[in-house]
This record gives sequence, C-alpha cells and structure tokens, in this order.
Amino acid sequence: MKFYMTPGSCSTGIHILLEELELVFEVYLVNLMAGDHLRPENLAVNPKGTIPTLVRDDGSAITEFQSIAWWLARAYPKAKLLPEDIEGEVRVIETLDYVVGTIHGQGYTRIFTTNNYSSDAAEHAAIQARGREIVSKGLALMDGMLAGKEYVVGSFSIADAALFYVEFWADKIKLELPPNCLAHYQRMLQRPAVRRVLMEEGYRV
Repeated sequence: MKFYMTPGSCSTGIHILLEELELVFEVYLVNLMAGDHLRPENLAVNPKGTIPTLVRDDGSAITEFQSIAWWLARAYPKAKLLPEDIEGEVRVIETLDYVVGTIHGQGYTRIFTTNNYSSDAAEHAAIQARGREIVSKGLALMDGMLAGKEYVVGSFSIADAALFYVEFWADKIKLELPPNCLAHYQRMLQRPAVRRVLMEEGYRV
C-alpha cells in the first residue's frame, strides 16, 4: 500500500493505525506548506488535494480520515479496532465525525489556516480565538466521554487515533487539555506504535 501523509498533521492518526496493525506500506510525504497536495501527480491520486490518502494493493485510493480508519478496522478485524457491538461502533463513528468535523474542521482550521477565513489581518486574532473556543469546547465534551475509561469505548479503537492527533495539536499550541483527555493523551504516548510514529515523523518522545 501507499500512504500519502504530512508529518504532524491529521494523517498522523492514520499512521498510528497502520503501525498498530504492523502493515507494510510505502510513505509518500506531502508538503502542504509548499503546495505539494495541489501538484498534478498528487491530484491524480486524490483529486480532492487532501491528506491522508491510502492507496490499496489493488491501486484504488481511499480518502478522508474516517473512511480510511473504518476500512483499516474492517479489513483487519483481528486487531479489534472496532467494537463488536453496534452501540460501541456507533460511539466510535460519532467520535470520529465530531473530532474530525468539528474540533479539527471548525476549530483548528481557524487556528492553523486563518487566511482561509479572512484576508484581513486585523480579523485574524478574533478568528483564532474563536478556533480555540471551539477546540476547548470539543475537548471538554471528549473529556466527559472519557470519564472512567482508558480509551473512548473502553479498549483502544480507531476513535483513539483521531482523538490523539487533536490532543497532540493542543499540546503543541499550549492549549490546556482537560484531565481525562490529558490522561488519554499520556496513555497514548506510551503505546509502542505511537512512539514509533512520532519518532519517524521527527518528534521527540
């Protein structure tokens, strides 16, 4: 398989799942800051111009974090990255959608890609502040979901890989994690696959 990713981005979550599954794959680094995602060779693989992208052995590509994570869990069921009961699976999908769509898609985008919201520099501080509000509110909701549990649905699942990358970003921008999220983040940092991924992506563990 071929994995198109950017170190330290949301693709880190998929990278973790690939390592957890001990799969063999080729890494293709996409420099978002340099605009690599819009190069013709990358658009030929993923016309959306986004990451992550996973090209499977048959040459077909999967895009979007939730889709790739769900496919990995279903394609390799022995790893039990999805709960076997319907309630657990629903909670995993619910978490994936909220983390990726709201905490990342509405919160962090305002912080990291402020120019997409306004070209007026005078408005940037307010946009970023709103982004932090959205992220903080989202992490507070996740904190409640984690109460009394080590992982989102009790045992490690694809939802934890998604939650980890937004916790990781919070750590990097000095945004305080609520207690259950902090405990989850620290627990994730102790997983061998997570440690390998962070080292491979150039971060100290």
